[in-house]
Amino acid sequence: MHSLTHRWPTLVALALAGLTFVDGMPAPAFLAGVLVTMPLFYLLFGALRGELRPGRVLAVQLAALAGFAAVALLAVTVAGALGLLVLAAGWLGHAGWDAVHHLRARVVPRAWSEWCGVFDACGALALVLAAL
Repeated sequence: MHSLTHRWPTLVALALAGLTFVDGMPAPAFLAGVLVTMPLFYLLFGALRGELRPGRVLAVQLAALAGFAAVALLAVTVAGALGLLVLAAGWLGHAGWDAVHHLRARVVPRAWSEWCGVFDACGALALVLAAL
């Protein structure tokens, strides 16, 4: 039982992914907006936790924000299945970003990076399935 309570962020992410993706795909523009919003939380957490210093950490977080925003913009400009696959790549990339933060235990709380990574991976899978 302890292992389940220890993995509560994963359980929350799976429940949220089920509620979000099982009964239909949200609009791609909405999911692109989520992809841009996710890195903003990293900046907020990092600022609140005082972990955006030295300046290199802030620069990396801002570069990630710019990269995810670029992928989101590309995804909404490309029509159909290809746009969904671009968006899936962005969500999967953010899951990887979450994994790095989880392993390093920096910038965001580990529980946040865990639930966000699981949710992002589920979203990427849902987007790929929708594209097929």
